[in-house]
Amino acid sequence: MVPNESHLYKGVVQLLLHFRWTWVGLLAVDDDTGEHFLDNLEKMFHKNGICSAFRRMLPKQGLFLPLDELGEMASIVYQTFMDRQARACIIYGESMTLLWLSTLVPLADHQYEAKISLGKIWITTVQIDFTVTSFITRTFFKIFQGTISFSIHSNKLLGFQAYLQNIKPFETEGSGFLKKFWEQAFGCSLPNFQESDDVDGICNGNEKLRDLPSPIFDMCMTGHSYSVYNAVYSIAHALHAMLSSRSPFGEIMRRQSLQEIQPWQLHSVLQCIGFNNSAGETVSFNENRELVAGFDIVNLVIFPNNSFIRTKLGELNPHGFEEQKITIHESKIFWPEFYNQMIPLSVCTNSCNPGYHKKKKDGKKFCCYGCDQCPEGMISKWKDMDSCFHCPEDHYASRTRDRCFPKVITFLSYKEPLGIILSSAAFCFSLTTVLVLGIFIAHQNTPIVKANNRDLTYILLLSLLLCFLSSLLFLGEPNKVTCFLRQAAFGIIFSVAISCVLAKTIMVVVAFMATKPGSNVRRWLGRKISSFTVVVSSLIQAGICVVWMATSPPYPDLDMQSLAKEIIAKCNEGSIVMFYFVLGYMGFLSLISFTVAFLARKLPDTFNEAKFITFSMLMFCSVWLSFVPTYLSTKGKYMVAVEIFSILVSTAGLLGCIFFPKCYIIILHPELNTKVQLIKRRKI
Repeated sequence: MVPNESHLYKGVVQLLLHFRWTWVGLLAVDDDTGEHFLDNLEKMFHKNGICSAFRRMLPKQGLFLPLDELGEMASIVYQTFMDRQARACIIYGESMTLLWLSTLVPLADHQYEAKISLGKIWITTVQIDFTVTSFITRTFFKIFQGTISFSIHSNKLLGFQAYLQNIKPFETEGSGFLKKFWEQAFGCSLPNFQESDDVDGICNGNEKLRDLPSPIFDMCMTGHSYSVYNAVYSIAHALHAMLSSRSPFGEIMRRQSLQEIQPWQLHSVLQCIGFNNSAGETVSFNENRELVAGFDIVNLVIFPNNSFIRTKLGELNPHGFEEQKITIHESKIFWPEFYNQMIPLSVCTNSCNPGYHKKKKDGKKFCCYGCDQCPEGMISKWKDMDSCFHCPEDHYASRTRDRCFPKVITFLSYKEPLGIILSSAAFCFSLTTVLVLGIFIAHQNTPIVKANNRDLTYILLLSLLLCFLSSLLFLGEPNKVTCFLRQAAFGIIFSVAISCVLAKTIMVVVAFMATKPGSNVRRWLGRKISSFTVVVSSLIQAGICVVWMATSPPYPDLDMQSLAKEIIAKCNEGSIVMFYFVLGYMGFLSLISFTVAFLARKLPDTFNEAKFITFSMLMFCSVWLSFVPTYLSTKGKYMVAVEIFSILVSTAGLLGCIFFPKCYIIILHPELNTKVQLIKRRKI
């Protein structure tokens, strides 16, 4: 009465997974049961990422083979065991299977002068019994040091050891087996019993079983004995339940004697039986009439004199969850001396460390693989991962590609050096603009100020001042207000400034045309054309910005993809088309201003601004033409820095090229800023 063998398959697989043994050898008795066991086990291996390094069948019986056949088999064993990576070997069969193995392995060692068994970890199934007397006395028994075995579950029964301590060969009637065992175990002869050639003296019957070495007789109940004990009580409970039944079947059974009851008649009753034995364990059967029980996992420890003990180091519980069915106490395991009490490895390939992933080798089993480092931006956190994976968007991969670190949120701050430089430059240019405006207001009645259209000059200076200040909206952490205002304010204010420059250029042409005899240009146009140019040009840009803000306004956003280790806090422009539409319109106004100024640069007027406007527009257009590719090629806060730099440089170009020459005359050469000089130069 043993548990279902399918539990044994699961137990073997879970044992291998527990120690991470994925490259194991398979040995089985050469018959149908061995083939069946290996076929089922290899199916489960494949499902759980385990491979068989080799699969060999061992003879089932008989050691009487010709020497040449033994040598050939030893050669096969040698070639098989030369795979040093497969240290764990599973053996399925009977005790005779181990006898074969203990013969062939030393023979191969002697024939090839190699210790192929060195470092092997043997895993045996329940059918193999190490207490076979003829086996434990063999010289080569020690190759099985540290063997891990699955055995039928057993437990301590009350009164069992007391019974064994008091048992006497003369007091047990009808037990020829006990008397024969007594003589063989104690090496003596019982009186009135057939004498044996292997005995040394007479047994007096007072010998104690507890004095025998454990390999000869174990005072603890073995799994097989425990199964017999439970089987007897199961039959007793079944008979009791059947005879106590009030059903018609029970009436029929009560009319029969116990000797007349057939085994098949107990089947239906056994399925419903459940009881607690004297060890306190529940004995029951499932719907397939199979015992619901697990296996013990024991460790074989062999001493120099070939005696041994079996230490229970765990158990396989069929009632547990899939990952909790097996329990192993690693501290109780006695490994072969070769490992110095370290857990052995049984893998085809050393584990891929974190930061690497497995790469299949052509022509090899999936357990034999190479290790490739994870691609950039991907990680593997555990050993032997099949593939790498990306970090979350707000994290980045470490240099060793085995962990993720949180990204830092970055933006162009007022406190960092670049932000301080740009903001300081904006304030300096703003103060300069205010100073120029003050100079022009203070000298508003001088000829040079009057000749350059004071109203347009004031509007242009104010718009330049606001352009410098609008660059400050691009600094600091983006929020809804700054994102909504900065591009629209920049576009409208810059358009006003360029419109003023265009209007001043047109006024130069109009002033020249008005000096011709009989011209009515000044009377019909005069200042109207400058006002019309500024208003219309600015309203068009304002209309574009209104459409932009109404349909797809900018908003604060986080860019987690552009930089590997940083999250960019930025303003998403909403509609990139509208953004470049605003820039394109400013470029269109600049191009017109540059063209008109270039054509009017040689007009004969005393205070002709066309030359200065031409140079300022050339500088302005150069800055913004270089802005587009530079803006697109930079990332993060440097994109913002490029736009601020372009605003400051282009605005400063307008301020310097148009107004610094006039300030130079007003402040340093006031003698040139007179009506007499104006008339004199006109005559010249």
